[in-house]
Amino acid sequence: MLLGEIFELVQLVFVVAFTVFLANCVDYDILFANKLVNHTDSAKVTLPDAFLPVDVCSARIRDNVFVIFILVISGVFWLHRLVKFIYNICCYWEIRSFYINALKLSMADLPYFTWQEVQARIVEIQKEHQICIHKKELTELDIYHRILRFKNYMVAMINKSLLPIRSRLPFLGDVVFYTRGLKYNFELIFFWGPSSLFENEWSLKTEYKRGGSRLELADRLSSRILWIGIANLLLCPVILIWQILYAFFSYTEVIKREPGSLGARCWSLYGRFYLRHFNELDHELMSRLSKGYKASSKYMNCFMSPLLTVVAKNVVFFAGSILAVLIALTIYDEDVLAVEHVLTSITLLGVCITVCRSFIPDKHLVFCPEQLLKVILAHIHYMPDHWQGNAHRYETRDEFAQLFQYKAVFILEELLSPVITPFILIFCLRRKSLEIIDFFRNFTVEVVGVGDTCSFAQMDVRQHGHPAWMSAGRTEASIYQQAEDGKTELSLMHFAITNPRWQPPRESTTFISQLKEKVQREAACGQQGVLHENHILTSTQSESEPHSLIANLLAGPPPLGSLHLGRDASVSNHAVDVGLMEGTSALRSFSPLSGSQHLRGSFASTRLPRGDGAALVGGRAMAGSGADARTASSGSSAWEGQLNSMVLSEYASTEMSIHALYIHELHKQQSRGQLSRHTWHRRDSDESSEGAPDDNEGLRNFPRSNTFPCATTPHQEGAMLHNTGQRRYGGTTESVSGGLRSAPRLPRIPMGGWAEEAQAGRHHDPVPEEDELPPHIQKVT
Repeated sequence: MLLGEIFELVQLVFVVAFTVFLANCVDYDILFANKLVNHTDSAKVTLPDAFLPVDVCSARIRDNVFVIFILVISGVFWLHRLVKFIYNICCYWEIRSFYINALKLSMADLPYFTWQEVQARIVEIQKEHQICIHKKELTELDIYHRILRFKNYMVAMINKSLLPIRSRLPFLGDVVFYTRGLKYNFELIFFWGPSSLFENEWSLKTEYKRGGSRLELADRLSSRILWIGIANLLLCPVILIWQILYAFFSYTEVIKREPGSLGARCWSLYGRFYLRHFNELDHELMSRLSKGYKASSKYMNCFMSPLLTVVAKNVVFFAGSILAVLIALTIYDEDVLAVEHVLTSITLLGVCITVCRSFIPDKHLVFCPEQLLKVILAHIHYMPDHWQGNAHRYETRDEFAQLFQYKAVFILEELLSPVITPFILIFCLRRKSLEIIDFFRNFTVEVVGVGDTCSFAQMDVRQHGHPAWMSAGRTEASIYQQAEDGKTELSLMHFAITNPRWQPPRESTTFISQLKEKVQREAACGQQGVLHENHILTSTQSESEPHSLIANLLAGPPPLGSLHLGRDASVSNHAVDVGLMEGTSALRSFSPLSGSQHLRGSFASTRLPRGDGAALVGGRAMAGSGADARTASSGSSAWEGQLNSMVLSEYASTEMSIHALYIHELHKQQSRGQLSRHTWHRRDSDESSEGAPDDNEGLRNFPRSNTFPCATTPHQEGAMLHNTGQRRYGGTTESVSGGLRSAPRLPRIPMGGWAEEAQAGRHHDPVPEEDELPPHIQKVT
C-alpha cells in the first residue's frame, strides 16, 4: 500500500511532464517525415532529430498560459497528495507498531494470518490492556464499526434511495450514474471535508443530532453543495484532461494486446454498494462478488441479439479476408510493411475482428437464465423481487447491467464524470438536502467506545427489520425505518456466519435461531417424504410444483422453473424426496473447492448412521447449523486438522448462500400473498423531495423529506402509545408487539420513494412543529 502511494506520486509527475513535453517539445513535421533533415554523416532520421532544442521548448512553455495554469494546478494537487502521503506514513508506522508490540505479529508472519485470527487477538488484547478505555470488552461488531463507519452510512443511503441519483434518459431508460469522482464528492460533503457533517472521524456534529434547526441546517448543506458543485465546474477542464490522459496511458496497451477486454464486464461502483452488506469488509465483499462473476457473465451472454450476431459474423468474414491478404503479402515480402498505413490497417482489422467476436455467442451455450439467476443470487445475496420469474426478459437484463457493466462503459463513465458531476451536485443533490439532514439525525446512534455510527449497521431487526423479510412480529420499525431488500436480515445473517464468536442481541439471536431451525426443519421434511414424493422430482411433466426450497437445493440443480412456489400464499411444508448423499453433494457443489479430496473427507467425517440420524445430518449439511458452523470456526477437536482456513471460509460462504436463497424464497411467498390486497411501487428518487408548507417559513416552499415524520397531535400520539404499545421513530408509528401490522408491499423496483399506485394524487401530511420532533439519537452500550 505504501509502495503504491509512492508510485501514484511518481505517476502524476510523469503524466504531467510527459504530456507537456509532447505538446511543446516535439517537431511533428520531422517525426512524420513532412520536413527533410540535413545530415552530414547519415541519411537516417533519428528520434532526437524530432526533439526541439531546450531553449525553444522552454520558450514555448512560458508563452502558453494554459500550460502554466495546468502546471500550477498539478503542482498544488501533487503537494496535497505529498502531505497526505506523509500523514499516511505516520499512520502506517503506528499500525505496524501495534501489530508487532501489541498483537505480537511480525511483518514476516502477517501474510499467513487470516482476518479472523487478527480480530481475535484484538479482542483478547482489550481484556488485558484496555486499549479502549470506555468499555471493558470489545466485540467483533465494535471493530467493524470503527473500520466501516462511513461506508455503512453510504450503504444505508443507497439502500434508502437517497443516493445515487437516478434519471430517465431518452433511448437509454433509467440510468444510474455513480463514479469514483462523484463518490469522492459525496464523502467530501458528508464526512471529512471542510464544514462537513462530522466534526471528526467518530462524532457527528451536535447540531445535526437535533431536529430544531433542521431547515437551517438543510439551507447550509444546500449552499455548501452548491459551492462544491461550482468548484467542480471550474476545475472541470483540468480534471477532464487528466482523466483522458490517464485513461489513454492506462488502457491503450491493454486494448492493443487484448481488444476483447473492453467487452469484459466488471461490477459497477453502484453495484458494489448496492450488494454490500452492512459491516462487510472490502476483502469479504470482493470475495463474494468474485464467486458470482462467472455465473453473471454467463447470464449476460445469454442475451445475444440474433441480428447483431449475424452482422458480427459477416464483419468478421470481410475484415478477416482483408487481413489474411495483408498478412500473406507481408510474409511474401516484408517491404509491404513500409507502405503507408499498411501496418495501421493490420492493427485496426485485428481489433475489429476481436471486438466483433465478442458479439458471437458460444454455440454450446445453453439458455437457462432462471437457473443462472438463482446461482447469482446465492453469491450476491440481493436482487429485486420482480427479477425472479422474469430472468429471460431484456428489462431484467438491463437492470442487472447497472450492477454488472461493461468495462468500456465503466471507462466512459469515468471520462464523463468531470462534466456530469457538477450538474448532479448543483441540480439534483441540493434538492435532497433536507432528506439528508433528516437521515443523519434519525439514523445515527452513539455506541460507547466506538462513537457515532449508522443505526442500520447495528443490524437490529427490532429497529430496522422488515416484516416481509422474516421479521414480522419482531420488528417495531416503521416504513421509514425499515431497510429495503432484506438488508438488515441478510446483513445480520452474514455477520453472524462470518464472525461465529460474536454474541448478537437477544432479538437478533432469536431471529438467527429461528431461521436456522426453519432451514433444518425443511431439510428434515425432505427425508420424511422419500416414499410418496419421489415422482415429483423425477417427472418433469407434473403439474405440481415443489414447495420446499431446501429440498430442491438438496436434490441438486432443479429444472427450469422448478423453484417457483405453489399458487397458495402460505409457507408450505411440502416435502420432497431427498437423500443424505445428495444433500452433502449439493452443499459441496456450491464451493469452488468441490474437487478437493480434503473437503470431501471433511464433510464425510460429519455423517451419522442413516438409520436414526439421516434427517439431522441432512439438515446440518444443508443449513450449516449454528452449532456446527460455530464449532468448526472455533477449531474444535472434531474439525481440527481437517479444514484449513480456505475450506472453512468456503463452508461459511456456502451456509450464507443457502440462507440467502431461503430468505428470498420465503419473502417471495409472503409477497405473493399480499398482491391481491395492495400494490406498491418505488418512485424515482428524484421525486422523493417535494415542497411542503412550513409554519416557520411562511409561504416559502422548501424541499422537504417525504420520509419525515407525519404530524400527530400530542394527545392522539400519547393515547396510541399507551393503548397499543406503539413507538414513534422517524415520524411513522407502527405496532411494537402483539398486534404488529406491517404495510404490505410488492417486490421492490430498485431505488426511489414509496407510493401507493391506486391513489390518483398524493396528499402530504404537514411537517410537524419542532417541539413534536421524535428523539433522534440513542446511546448503545
